[in-house]
Amino acid sequence: MADNPRRILAPSDGGAPEPETPRHYRAGPFGVLDIGTTKIACIIGRVESDGVIRVLGFGWQRGRGINAGDVTDLDAAEQAIRACVGAAEDMADIRLRSVTVNLSCGQPVSRRFNVQWPVGGRAVNDHDIRVVIHEGRRLAAVDGREALHTLPLNFAVDATEQVVDPRGLFCTNLNAGLHVIDTTATSLRSLEACIAGCDLEIESLVSAPLAAGLSSLVPEERELGSIVIDMGGGTTSLGVYGERQLLHTAHLPLGGLHVTKDLAIGLSTTLAHAERLKTMFGNVETSPDDERELLPVPLVGEEDHQIAKVPRSMVVNIIRPRLEETFECIKDCLDNAALGRAAGNRVVLTGGACQLSGAAQLAARMLGRQVRIGKPTALRGLPELATGPAFSVAGGLLAWAAGEGRSFHDMDFAEEPPRGLFRRFVNFLKERV
Repeated sequence: MADNPRRILAPSDGGAPEPETPRHYRAGPFGVLDIGTTKIACIIGRVESDGVIRVLGFGWQRGRGINAGDVTDLDAAEQAIRACVGAAEDMADIRLRSVTVNLSCGQPVSRRFNVQWPVGGRAVNDHDIRVVIHEGRRLAAVDGREALHTLPLNFAVDATEQVVDPRGLFCTNLNAGLHVIDTTATSLRSLEACIAGCDLEIESLVSAPLAAGLSSLVPEERELGSIVIDMGGGTTSLGVYGERQLLHTAHLPLGGLHVTKDLAIGLSTTLAHAERLKTMFGNVETSPDDERELLPVPLVGEEDHQIAKVPRSMVVNIIRPRLEETFECIKDCLDNAALGRAAGNRVVLTGGACQLSGAAQLAARMLGRQVRIGKPTALRGLPELATGPAFSVAGGLLAWAAGEGRSFHDMDFAEEPPRGLFRRFVNFLKERV
């Protein structure tokens, strides 16, 4: 950390007034943290008067203490996060107190519910919306799991369907379709402990596919239907969008690190050199020259640093089966979701692992859809290093923290405080016992 004092990030900071920002966008600087198996990235940004996010600080570190989104070594993870956040704070000259964090740990599950609430002929109000959301959470409640998102997909007031915002409309019954994403409570507690160990609080948790979609999909893709597939180091997650809503998510314990390990095992080399081979020569499509092009491979455990020569075709033949397995699992997830035409005909690949040559072509063949590589939306001040597909989730977290992607910007869906002295006393004991 630099020795010069920093301005503390606080809800109100005094001094000159903040410039006016567009409706629904937050004022003042904010920070996000993308925690992955192979990298950890922190971005500090703020929304400017024209509605564009400017990056004030950026830092990243090689991932440590994280496996498939879960914390496996608390000390190592804390050290990596502290270094990452510290670099961003130094660049922005701001000390963060809280961050918006991505979530892919705890085997997240995506489920949909329909809720009906009697209104009795009066106009729908904020309380009715809150009741519907809380009822969706109650229906989704499972022992040992905790709801991460309860997303309203659609509303109907009596027989009138496809209502965007039912408030102010008169009806007898309010119907709502809800998308609930939950995860294991213990994984959340471990993640919270890790962030707290870095002297930070979690402002909000955002599903990785939701963040990737906010960053890499254009509005028409979210409206007409598309699938975003974030291929990370330890996990691959997918989100299905349609009618501007996130309809379904799924997570697979497969990623770019598994390709690296396959190469290390198949070629009897180190993980570091396997990663280098994957980055420089990796491909899933064969070419006529692959048999003739020989690549140097240092053998693990051999004396005098013995180096073998292997044809590039051998590298391709090791990489391709793992990506075929990944896309086959994705296809199964989509088939099981039974979304049909709502999923559209577009696939957008993000994440560092999607940068393997030929990955998009393989996905197009196996999924039977149009495929493109997605990158984070252009942000002012974002370093060139962070403009590739590997930083799509980080860019989406920044958009969410700024206020994008939410159905009801003017409402707080937190649980209402208990009423009455006895209820307040019970709640006091629950919080402290």
